[in-house]
Amino acid sequence: MNTFIRNLRRGTFVAALLSVTVLAAAQIADKKTLTLSGAERAIATAKAEAQKLQAPGGVIAVVDDGGNLMALERLDGTFSAGANISGKARTAVMFKKPTRFFEELINSNGKGRTVMTALENFTPLIGGIPIVVDGQIVGGIGVSGAASADQDEKLAIAGASALATNATATADPPVTYFDKSKVQDAFAKGSVLLDGSDGRNYMVHASRREKPGQAEIHTKDTDVIYVLDGNATFITGGEAVEANTTAPDELRGSSIRNGQVRQIAKGDVIVVPNGVPHQFLEVTNPFLYYVVKIR
Repeated sequence: MNTFIRNLRRGTFVAALLSVTVLAAAQIADKKTLTLSGAERAIATAKAEAQKLQAPGGVIAVVDDGGNLMALERLDGTFSAGANISGKARTAVMFKKPTRFFEELINSNGKGRTVMTALENFTPLIGGIPIVVDGQIVGGIGVSGAASADQDEKLAIAGASALATNATATADPPVTYFDKSKVQDAFAKGSVLLDGSDGRNYMVHASRREKPGQAEIHTKDTDVIYVLDGNATFITGGEAVEANTTAPDELRGSSIRNGQVRQIAKGDVIVVPNGVPHQFLEVTNPFLYYVVKIR
């Protein structure tokens, strides 16, 4: 009898414990969290959109779901105060709406105009977009300083959309395929096969060289070079002479002083880290090579 009562009590305890566990589980929801790599991916995609639209500048800020700044990048050509602006992203998160809604509301004669302008940490300017993953707002992205407010918003939308798409993907990422005719056409004139405009951190160039080139320095891109045909004298390291900035993160010079000289030919692979000067000399015509640029 005592054994029966003890078992009954134990069963009651287990049932009660299970009930508490189920109740606790019902009160806790899975929450998506924006990571630093996700914030950086959103910025990279917005930057790619800026290049596509030929935006003259801009500051891109990403905040978490509490409005705390996670990552910020100021593009070349942006006004100096731009780096202080992350309020658009914060406003989009805290009020769970694109900031266009608030600017248009305040510019109208609708209700709430006076009250809203007095809110603390409130930036009612077009260019802030919430980042939504699986129906949850995980952060926000804001852009300031592009050519126009509409362009600010386009860059922000691109960054938020790319992150949401990749964060919710359950399948493998899409595979990019170029058939041999496209590859041959690319090498015939030397062109970019994959430009990384979808937010990827790499590009693939089908490069063609018919004569020596300038000294090059890529401040952010590492070059992985595979020689497809021909041979060349290739100089790396040392110091680029008369180096000048020719594009964002790109410098060109007339020559290289005190560099290491190599003879490279068909089948060779060489990796040039970002920031290292390099130059092609005495190339055969044509000299064909793949370049994978990794940022």
